[in-house]
Amino acid sequence: MKEYFTIGEVSKLFQVKIATLRYYDQIGLLCPEFIDKKTNYRYYSTQQFERLNSIKYLRALDLPINEIIDFFNNREINALVEMLKKQKDEVAQKKKELEIIETKLSRRLLQIEDAVSTPLDKISEITLPEMHVAYLRHDYVIGDDIELPITELRNSFGINEEIFLGKIGISISASNLKNNVFDKYSSIFMVLEDGDQIPPTSILIPSRTYLRVRFKGTHIDAVGYYKKLLSYMQKHKYELLDDSFEITLIDYGFTNDEEKHVTEILLPYE
Repeated sequence: MKEYFTIGEVSKLFQVKIATLRYYDQIGLLCPEFIDKKTNYRYYSTQQFERLNSIKYLRALDLPINEIIDFFNNREINALVEMLKKQKDEVAQKKKELEIIETKLSRRLLQIEDAVSTPLDKISEITLPEMHVAYLRHDYVIGDDIELPITELRNSFGINEEIFLGKIGISISASNLKNNVFDKYSSIFMVLEDGDQIPPTSILIPSRTYLRVRFKGTHIDAVGYYKKLLSYMQKHKYELLDDSFEITLIDYGFTNDEEKHVTEILLPYE
């Protein structure tokens, strides 16, 4: 039976890249049994196959190289058990994070499908459940760039930008709405969802009824719809309770086709 194998043969047998085997040799994790001085060929013995299998197993568990080296240098069952327990905890944490991301993605898909399928330019009366909202009080005029304050909002409330998929919008104060001022916004807000860190400074908004309208366009097209909502409110003798919620559901982040942009305005009333 063949006892020695070249680095190329070992690479094929174990589906490990030659560059990886050379790296393992370089750091002392898995050195060839011997190197032919004339050809400089590396040869591995069958006795090293078990070690390579162990390395592959531990790497599949995403264990760091330095911990694997420490294990082989001080091979002991208790050390292996502790190492695997630690990795198990890390896997559980990653699993939890991925589940949160999956939930956010599913919620966002539903929001997009809802935005696409809902009739536009139609005022409806809806009831929404309570929600946590983080506010950044920031004066904003149509045309201003709000990306910087959005970043400030995320940073100030510790929202992980890499997995954040919640709703961000802008608000017109109730006083401005009552005075028919529709081009000055008083705050940028973030609707916090399951999986987000809920900061103590966020505001819990109770379940409310809202007048809602969705329209084709973005914030720059909103003025006429505020007028329609307030006219509807006056006609039905409703009273405005609080600031508006204005959220662009589909914008440049999703499509370059401006004809498909959808924005929603919500006015709380009683």
